[in-house]
Amino acid sequence: MFNEGLPTYNQVAKLMAHVFSLVQACPAGRVTTYSWVGKALGYSRGARMIGWVMKEVPRGIPAHRVVNSKGELTGSWAFGPKGEMRQCLEAEGVVFSLDGRVDLKRYGWDPSQELDATDLQHILASTSPSVKVSERLLYLLRNDPASPLKE
Repeated sequence: MFNEGLPTYNQVAKLMAHVFSLVQACPAGRVTTYSWVGKALGYSRGARMIGWVMKEVPRGIPAHRVVNSKGELTGSWAFGPKGEMRQCLEAEGVVFSLDGRVDLKRYGWDPSQELDATDLQHILASTSPSVKVSERLLYLLRNDPASPLKE
């Protein structure tokens, strides 16, 4: 997706649109992980990057369906009152373990496994990079040692 050098504003907007489209494709009652989304987009070590992108998620994207690789709710800061992310998932039928985790074997949706190449390409091709890229995100993607897009 990216040319040599630092990612441009437009390239990051396209990446964000792809991330949001994959999250939108995650069915109700299922969850995906930051790492699964990254892997589906070709960034096998991009979980942290996907987290940075998800911090910019617009309204209407079911961000509550993205959990960490342990099935823990790590993005709940974006949902307002404490417990709202969990309530959204429970309303979709997701059951939590006693330690507050989602069973990824039961509820997990890995786009690399669940979608064939044609379906994945269709989802990504139908995205429009009409999202606003924050200076913070652009800085992280260009400079953070954990960024898979850094020079």
